Amino acid sequence: MAVEDSIAQEQPSKVAQENGKVFLSEPTAVEKSSSYREEPTAVEKSSSYREESDFLSDLKDFEKKALFELKSQLEEAILGNCLLKKEDQPEKNDGNVMKAEKGDEEAQPEDAGEEKATQQCEEKKFEEINNILCLWGVPLLPSKGREATDVILLKFLRAREFKVNDAFEMLKNTLQWRKDGNIDSVLEEEFGAELGSAAYMNGIDKEGHPVCYNIYGVFANEELYKKTFGTDENRRHFLRWRFQLMEKGIQKLDLRPGGVTSLLQINDLKNSPGPSRKEVRIAMKQAVGALQDNYPEYVARNIFINVPFWFYALNALLSPFLTQRSKNKFVVARPAKVTDTLLKYIPAEEVPVQYGGFKRENDFEFSDQDAAVSEISIKAGSTVTIEIPAEEVGSTSIWELMVLNWEVNYKAEFVPFDQGSYTIIVQKSKKMVSQSLEAGPIRNTFINNESGKLILTIDNTSSKKKRLLYRYKTKISSSL
Repeated sequence: MAVEDSIAQEQPSKVAQENGKVFLSEPTAVEKSSSYREEPTAVEKSSSYREESDFLSDLKDFEKKALFELKSQLEEAILGNCLLKKEDQPEKNDGNVMKAEKGDEEAQPEDAGEEKATQQCEEKKFEEINNILCLWGVPLLPSKGREATDVILLKFLRAREFKVNDAFEMLKNTLQWRKDGNIDSVLEEEFGAELGSAAYMNGIDKEGHPVCYNIYGVFANEELYKKTFGTDENRRHFLRWRFQLMEKGIQKLDLRPGGVTSLLQINDLKNSPGPSRKEVRIAMKQAVGALQDNYPEYVARNIFINVPFWFYALNALLSPFLTQRSKNKFVVARPAKVTDTLLKYIPAEEVPVQYGGFKRENDFEFSDQDAAVSEISIKAGSTVTIEIPAEEVGSTSIWELMVLNWEVNYKAEFVPFDQGSYTIIVQKSKKMVSQSLEAGPIRNTFINNESGKLILTIDNTSSKKKRLLYRYKTKISSSL
């Protein structure tokens, strides 16, 4: 469900107001006319985060021409059994002429039954060729007319700037590399639990791309470092593990026009071993080369976070091995800009708490239906108030909020509807200062013993505009 849709369904009357309130029920006539109001929104999307369309109708003329030419070359190579090296090809049988065992004399089929058997043999061989030549589960034979085949071929064309011969050669090399390395079996291999913390898939971005987190800091552990990079065999093991992760990510994609056909990569360099370590340099060169050459256009964006000073030296080292198209997908963020950068591409509810987002492991309080996070801009020197109705006695209200870069005052109180009751201080006014990202958003819980409402007040006393992100839910007691 889109963030905006979730907000509309769960909280249809929510209204944000600078120096005023965020109403969770219909505002009164006085409140409606009191001041300027602004709808809370999901975190703003990045306008530059776009990929090319795979629909044939959206391609430019030269792109259509290149795709047609590549498909023609591929069809001819498959039917001619010359796409892979000769020793890797299925045996060719043209089904029309049978060579005699001796001499050059040609032997014709003796009867119609033999001709039929020969035709069936040819059809079976044709089907074998088609089954063998698949890439990521997609048959490559163009005459089969699969839309996914076009999507795959367009990836190779874009990686080679629509130079047909170069794209065809790249495709051939990828197929040969996969055959020689038995890459299709890598998903079934076991690599041990140690590498599991070094990279994993977690959530999706705003465009639906699965997100892969690469945590290079785990290799600061010397024992794991040596076990991973210490020898040529260790590095080969590491590379196969990395290829497995890529294959798992591709399984989450929809390789059809209009589908999500690429991943978002997050590379966390906090505490990562630097390029002064020879083994790291070797492994990174090998990984960059293999992934770029054999998984074209499977990365929509490569975001590097917690970038240390030595990253620029490493980038200069790897730059000659990268295409300009790959370089254009790089986004770099120093530690102070990690959360802001990730929120440009990933919804706040999908960003893990250790990076300043709202996603916690095994969090049962906020499920998919009520996980959406809203955002309000708080102008310098102004205050925002959020009201959460708590009309049912014994209900539990849960809320989370975070202000990017903090430096604001925050308080929470429960105001009963009965004028004879007293206001309850849930959270005393407190100066919230910048803290480590690992702390995540503030989470509070309150059980009301009478009907009323919770009021959350965020006062921006700084001279800069702040971004407030929040969400809430109310659970009615089952005993009522």
